[in-house]
Amino acid sequence: MFESLKSKMKNLFSKGEKLKEEDVYEAKEPEHQTVPDVPAPKPAEAPVAPEPKTIEEVEPVKTEPEPVKEEPKLSRKEMMRLKKQEKQEAKLKARSESSDSPIGDSGKRIKEDPLDEILDELEIILLEADVAYPVVEEIKAGVRENLVGRKYDRSYTLEQVVEHAIRDAVRDVLKINEFDFDAWLSEQKRPTVIMFVGINGTGKTTAIAKIANRVMNNGQTVVLAACDTFRAGAIEQLTIHSNNLGCKIVKQEHDSDPSAVAFDTIEHARSKRKDVVLIDTAGRMQTNSNLIEEMKKIVRVAKPDLKVFVGDSLAGNDAIEQAKVFDQAVGIDAIILTKIDTDAKGGAALSIAHTINKPIAFVCNGQEYGDIIKFDTEWMIDRLFSDE
Repeated sequence: MFESLKSKMKNLFSKGEKLKEEDVYEAKEPEHQTVPDVPAPKPAEAPVAPEPKTIEEVEPVKTEPEPVKEEPKLSRKEMMRLKKQEKQEAKLKARSESSDSPIGDSGKRIKEDPLDEILDELEIILLEADVAYPVVEEIKAGVRENLVGRKYDRSYTLEQVVEHAIRDAVRDVLKINEFDFDAWLSEQKRPTVIMFVGINGTGKTTAIAKIANRVMNNGQTVVLAACDTFRAGAIEQLTIHSNNLGCKIVKQEHDSDPSAVAFDTIEHARSKRKDVVLIDTAGRMQTNSNLIEEMKKIVRVAKPDLKVFVGDSLAGNDAIEQAKVFDQAVGIDAIILTKIDTDAKGGAALSIAHTINKPIAFVCNGQEYGDIIKFDTEWMIDRLFSDE
């Protein structure tokens, strides 16, 4: 380094520049001496080995993420089964935690043998209440599954525990999609079209008149559509109701096209700004293919906002089969049960609601126009388990 600097000094002398002797660069560098305009070269620094990094400073080695294994997709049926199972478990947990439930985490454990004996006795009670046998069997199976191995409070008898569980099972069936007709109607567009289906003899036409009376009492206007053109007596019967109630009826001659009558009624309601159209339909046996095709045609033409099945609470299994056929053909939205006042228990309500999974809107309990009441689950349960 110093040799290089001396050579540069000689070059300066050769150009005629004189330096004092004391300014000559010596091997030992004087303090605070610098050469003007000539930067001293920096000494080469020996490479310093990097200090080893601590564990915290070491960068993680990047690796390719492992491919995520996709879970197998569940079928719709399996998903529905899992949801139903979760719902049942949640209900069971809620009941076990409620203060009035005999089921809990302590007490006497329920064994299968005595449980089966009590369930057989309660099966007779439900059958005597006109609950369909398949429905009884399904309720029993559900109650058995929920109770076997569980513990119950010793202050209850096993009979009381089983009856409590069956009441809950029945309550679950009857509360499915609870339907408030009056609230629903208040939210609909005008005119609201309601179609009634059911076989002859169930009290369908009278039920329509009762609904008309209820709607009119709530301050809305009604038009009746006499679409049961296969029976002249049906047209005459609906005409009598319209006269008694003071509401408009649209009808045509016997054997006219039912869908044409429905169309004319809806057009009349629109032009006259009426609120509700109630469509009566033919009620021949549900096994009649022509009847079912007419129902489908009316649905296509009228596009009803609500389709109501009217069933006889005394018909038992027949009412269930009727409801299934009409539901498959046109899709039932709600149910009205008639003649509940003559039915000892009302098991048909449970059977139909369970079979087609649709809510019961009303029950008819007399022949007067006001004899129609909103269906109440607790009232029906009390009827089913009453000793009278």
